[in-house]
Amino acid sequence: MDRPLARAVFWAATATLAWTQVGYGVFLAVLRRMWGNPVAVPAGGDGTPSVSLVVAAYDEESVIAAKVANALALDWPRDRLEVVVAVDGGAAPGADTTAARARAAGADVVLELPRGGKVRAQDAAVAAARGELLAFSDANAAWEPGALRALLAPFADPSVGYVCGQVGFVNEGGTNQEGLYWRYEMWLRANESALASVTAGNGAIYALRRIAYMHVDAVMGHDLAFPFNVVKRGRRAVYAPDARATEKMVPSIEGEWARKRRMMSHAWPIVLRGGLLSPRGYPPLYALMLLSHRVLRYASPLLHVAAAAATLALLRRGRAYRAAALAQAGLLAAAAAGGRVRLRPALLARYYVATTAAVGGGLYDHLRHGTPAGWEAPEGTR
Repeated sequence: MDRPLARAVFWAATATLAWTQVGYGVFLAVLRRMWGNPVAVPAGGDGTPSVSLVVAAYDEESVIAAKVANALALDWPRDRLEVVVAVDGGAAPGADTTAARARAAGADVVLELPRGGKVRAQDAAVAAARGELLAFSDANAAWEPGALRALLAPFADPSVGYVCGQVGFVNEGGTNQEGLYWRYEMWLRANESALASVTAGNGAIYALRRIAYMHVDAVMGHDLAFPFNVVKRGRRAVYAPDARATEKMVPSIEGEWARKRRMMSHAWPIVLRGGLLSPRGYPPLYALMLLSHRVLRYASPLLHVAAAAATLALLRRGRAYRAAALAQAGLLAAAAAGGRVRLRPALLARYYVATTAAVGGGLYDHLRHGTPAGWEAPEGTR
């Protein structure tokens, strides 16, 4: 790599990483402070529309009864709430009791489906559901009693098509640092929602209008595919922080690496061929949000590699490059130390390196092997 090219690569990659990891958040905070909350989200609506709460379940016999009980305890009239459990098949006959336990716990509709993956199970559940609004949750997610009411309140605004709630990850021990990252992610999401629309949701707690539901490729999860598509179709995708749920966190950083690698193998098809990169239908600010929060964040493994290669090429060309080399080496050394000691800085470094590598690993898996539609529960989350 010749010197001018190396300099250009180094500064472009470094500046882009700084923007997507830190600068973008500062930009949102400043913009929101200047504008206030230009996109208001209603605090409550009139009446109680009928809602179908969909739970797609694969081998969830250990948690499905508690999930149905949690759904039935929500602050919503029972005659306006339909609980639909879609059991994605695959276990040998009689080996999985998920369906039987869901029925015994009081689910209104239980579907026993051939193995087709989470998205196809959700499609089947929506086809069988009768609610005006559709809510979705993971089988291991516990909602607070008022979560459904808070989640559905923004639909009082007819421009709102999609709403995601706040999920908190709980873990009594372990090394995973996902909680810190996720709090930052929720803060970004709150600012995006206040200024325009969110760029992604989560599987634990979200809802949309029946008319806004769309059928996507079986390997493309709703978390990333729905919000930008709702915006493309002229509605808003918003965040309701008072709609709270909790899920068990993967206990180890290594387990989180495997979880994110699997998740990213489902996210990359949405980026590459699912329409996310097409700017058609995006307002300008929302297009910038998607570029900053999704596209550039997902490109971070490649940006780190480019910055490291350029740093090596420029190592003897100035103090800035030697300082960059020391910073990169220090990050890797701290990440390696995080595998042996439980010091918070080392664990954070290990988490960052592992999850960044997982984004690249997900891309490799998708391009090399394709992405399966099915899923398995992550380690330690049930």
